[in-house]
Amino acid sequence: MICVALPGLAVSGDQGQLTGRGLEGFYRNGRRLLSRSRLLVAGREPVAVQARMTAADRARFVGTVGVSSPPTPDPDVVVERTRHADGTERITLRNTATRPLRLPVELSLGTDLADLGTIAAGAAGPDLPATVHDSGLRWRCPAGTSSVTADPPPADALASAGVLRWEFDLPPGGNASLELKVRADGANPVRAAGHLATGPLASATARGDDPQVAAFLRTSVADLRALLLRDRTRPADLYPAAGAPWRCGLAPAEALAAARMALPLGTRLAAGTLRVLARTQIPAATPRSGMIPGPRRDAGPHLPAVCTGTEATLLFPVLLAEARRWGLPEAETDELLPAAEHCLTWLRNTVGDGTYVPSPQPGGPVRCETQAHAHRAALLGADLLDACGRPGGTGLRQWAEDLRGAFRRDFWIEDPGGGRPVAARMPDGRPVRHLGSGAAHLLDTGLLGGGVHAPGLLDGARTGQLARLLGSPAMDSGWGLRGLGTKEAGYNPFGHRAGAVRVHETAVAVAGLAAAGHEKEAGALLRGVLSAAAAFGHRLPEMYAGEQRTEGGVPVPHPAACRPAATAAAAGVALLTTLVGIRPDVPAGTVALHPLRGAPLGEIGLSGLRVAGAPFSVRVGRLGLAMVEEAAEGLQLGV
Repeated sequence: MICVALPGLAVSGDQGQLTGRGLEGFYRNGRRLLSRSRLLVAGREPVAVQARMTAADRARFVGTVGVSSPPTPDPDVVVERTRHADGTERITLRNTATRPLRLPVELSLGTDLADLGTIAAGAAGPDLPATVHDSGLRWRCPAGTSSVTADPPPADALASAGVLRWEFDLPPGGNASLELKVRADGANPVRAAGHLATGPLASATARGDDPQVAAFLRTSVADLRALLLRDRTRPADLYPAAGAPWRCGLAPAEALAAARMALPLGTRLAAGTLRVLARTQIPAATPRSGMIPGPRRDAGPHLPAVCTGTEATLLFPVLLAEARRWGLPEAETDELLPAAEHCLTWLRNTVGDGTYVPSPQPGGPVRCETQAHAHRAALLGADLLDACGRPGGTGLRQWAEDLRGAFRRDFWIEDPGGGRPVAARMPDGRPVRHLGSGAAHLLDTGLLGGGVHAPGLLDGARTGQLARLLGSPAMDSGWGLRGLGTKEAGYNPFGHRAGAVRVHETAVAVAGLAAAGHEKEAGALLRGVLSAAAAFGHRLPEMYAGEQRTEGGVPVPHPAACRPAATAAAAGVALLTTLVGIRPDVPAGTVALHPLRGAPLGEIGLSGLRVAGAPFSVRVGRLGLAMVEEAAEGLQLGV
């Protein structure tokens, strides 16, 4: 159970006690400030009866204690613990017996002050010795210090044992509370960026025939807020961390993808993320000028690791172009345009006299997914340059047209099943034939003016064949899109890119299939992810096992998945807004609606979205007809 309000985390098991095992503890900025908090009431551990997340940043644990002699079936004391990611915990004891109780209470505390990476590697050391500090305990090591203070102050504090003690007299029906504050010495209380009243994400809500949609959207927005971080050099700029607990920092490609899927909640997160990444762009007069750096990422059993910097560089102008369509102010667009131009210049320089974006590794494969990103960047980038009166659009469109012709020849193979795209081509021309979820990016063509999607790398017939492949049992697990088809060599339902369901790519597939008119396949994938979300308490992990869905079954968690994850949380927003098909063109003063006519979830209404910086609400009925209920003044409904 992970409570998140970055830079704070609280990781707990479902028993309520912090034992120090595994990742359990309170964290700030990736360091564990408290690893052990074991509560005894009248010398007994409470019997855990309930544990649940009550918000993205807090969890509630309920336990009971029996102190009667002889024992009775009914508990005498109810213990409630509310744990917050900001480093606070409130413990409340309630006397449910018919007589007064004198209750000794003891907390055993400890920490190793280890960083998250050390803990994940299993290399954390033993608990550090404690000293008495103020109304609690303090620990110190070369890496830093932490302390726990209690209110009310304990009657006894034993540094050698790391123990705080109280004694409470409770009348029948009476209660008593104590509050713990876990802090790094000298640090202020955590002020989570996503919890500010002026945060960048709108408080959208959902309603409809399907009872899950309200909780799904609410949790998705809350998780995305919980993962927001401030840029250290420009605190006004916010961006999403990749996910908790493993990746609480900036991952450029994933931050851009999450901000793009969250555009229906407003453009401010996109603007902040773009500004943060523009400051990382490699400057001119260097071999990789214009590129946004990013780490390498595993690409599965068939291909070498991929450079996420390439993906981020190609996604930057796409996000800026689409944010402008959603209502990014002209001044902010102009501010970010030079960085987008540098990305597009990098694209043209990288392609050179060739047709394809090559692998950054010498002798590496030319990837299908990378060409899809590049084609979209060229068309949306050209559209952006033209709209802003900048040169270069014509050349980008011509290259994109040449790419389409070559791609349809080189990246499609015929087979008895109707053909398929190849995942990559090796330098000698040999195709890498496996079918994976990366092919879904061929359907993500991007939004142009007037609510029109850009042309794709595939023609209509091959898009239909890809839709059939993605909707087949080999790819659709019943819980979402597998990273690799079950019939492919190397398939592993737990493989990061070898069979696990990745929520982001499932959302990409749903949106792309819907835009291309393949609503049957889009609806099936969407319903599968929504069912998986319910099994995960509506907090989707970044991935989960691609095992086939069975009657009465539940999706199997992946042990290395971040939960929450920025792309998974933003995918919740993208999936539900795909149902209503919002396609804005704020510079032209229009917004078009293209809902799924089959209404796979029945009637649905979305309120509190943002288009043109103003609230936008829409409802789609059971017949698939959409109606705008609230919009910015002067915004016209397009076709």
